[in-house]
Amino acid sequence: MNLRWLALLFVATGAHAADPAQAYPTDLPPLDQALTAIRQAPAVRATKVLIDAESANRDRLEAGPHEWAIRLESQVRNIVTPESRRYNEWRGALERPLRLPGKAAIDAEIGAQGIARAEAAYGDALHETARSLLKRWFAWLREREAARQWQRQSDSLLKQQQATARRIQLGDASRLELMQAEAATAQAQAALEQAKLKEIVAATELGASFPAIRRPEALTITAPQPLAGSFSEWREHLLEHNHELMLARSESLRGRLLANRADAERLPDPTVGVHFGADRSGEERLVGISLSIPIPGGARAANVRREAAMAEASSQWEAATLVKIDAEIASTFATAQAAFIAWQRADEAAQRMAQAAALMERARALGEAGLAEQLLALRQANEATLLATTARLDALEANYRLYVDAHELWRYSDEAETPRMK
Repeated sequence: MNLRWLALLFVATGAHAADPAQAYPTDLPPLDQALTAIRQAPAVRATKVLIDAESANRDRLEAGPHEWAIRLESQVRNIVTPESRRYNEWRGALERPLRLPGKAAIDAEIGAQGIARAEAAYGDALHETARSLLKRWFAWLREREAARQWQRQSDSLLKQQQATARRIQLGDASRLELMQAEAATAQAQAALEQAKLKEIVAATELGASFPAIRRPEALTITAPQPLAGSFSEWREHLLEHNHELMLARSESLRGRLLANRADAERLPDPTVGVHFGADRSGEERLVGISLSIPIPGGARAANVRREAAMAEASSQWEAATLVKIDAEIASTFATAQAAFIAWQRADEAAQRMAQAAALMERARALGEAGLAEQLLALRQANEATLLATTARLDALEANYRLYVDAHELWRYSDEAETPRMK
C-alpha cells in the first residue's frame, strides 16, 4: 500500500499515524482473530484447494492428451499345396499421435490461465468472506449498543418510578403519575428484553459463521470520519483490487484460448509409429514405419463454432461484471458519504434532545413541568440516541466496507498464502 492510501486508512479509522499501535481500529474484531476467521471459512478453503487442482490440470495439459500405444498381432498362415505347409507369424507396432507445436503452446496457456483463474476465485472468496464478517460484526454491534441504550433507559425510568412513589408517600404526586411512570418503565423493560434477544441472535449468527471471533466485553467505538480522496481515485483503486472482475477477465481470456484451441484442432494430429514382425515362421523379417492422419469431419467445425460462441459469451459477461462492479462502487462510495452526513445530523439531534430532557428534568424538579412532559422528553431523547448510535455504526461500516473492497483493511500480502494487515 502506498503512502497516500496508508494516510487515507488512518484518516478513515480515526487513527494517528504517529502511533502505530493505534493503526488498527478499536471497533473491529482483533486482527489475528479476523484473519483466522476469514482463512478458516469453508468457501475459502474450498477455493484454495482448487488452486492445487488447476495446478495438476496444467501439468496434464502440458503433457498432452496423447500416449504411446503398443499393438501386437498374431496369425497362422496355411499354404494349401500338395505339401500343405503351415507358418506361425506375428507383428508388433509402437505408435503415438503427435500434438502439433501450435496446439501444445495453446494448451500451456490454458493451463497457466486455469491457475490464474483459481487464484482469482480464491481472492474473491477471501473478499466475500471479509465482507460477510464485517456485516455480521456490525449487525451484532448494532444490537449490542441498542440493548445497552435500552438498559440505560430502563434504569433511568425505574429511578423515576421510584422517585414518583416516594413523592406519593410525601403527598407531592398523584396516583396517575405513578401509573404513568410504571407504564413507561414496563415499556422500556419490554423493549430491553427484545433488544437482548436480538443481541443474542446476532451474536449466535456471528459465532456460528465465524467461530474464531471472540466478542470482547469492552469495546471502544470510534467516531466516523469523512472519506478522503475523490470518487475517481477510489474507483481506480477498487477496480485494481477487485477479484470478481479479475475472475471475469480470467474466464474471458480462457474462453478465447479455448476458441483458439478448437480452431487449431481443425488440423488433426497425425499418428506415427514403427512396426516389425516375422512371417513364414521367421523366414521373413519385417520392419517399417507408419503414418495415419484423421480426415476432419463436421464435428470439428461445429466445436469451433461452439467455442467461439462461448468465448463471446465470456467476453460479454466480463463487460456485464464491470458494469455491476462500477455500480457497486458508486453505491458504496455514495453510501459512505451519505452515512457520515446522516450520523452528523443524528448525533446533533441526539445532543439537542438530551439537553431538552435535562432541562425538562430540572423543570420537573422545580414544579414547572409535569411527569408526562418529562417522560415524553426522556422517550424522545432515547429514540434520538438510538438513531444516532445506529447512524454512527452505519457510517463506520460504510467506511470499512470501502477499505475491505480495496483490500486495505484486512489485507493479504500473498493471496495464496499468508494474509496480513498493512
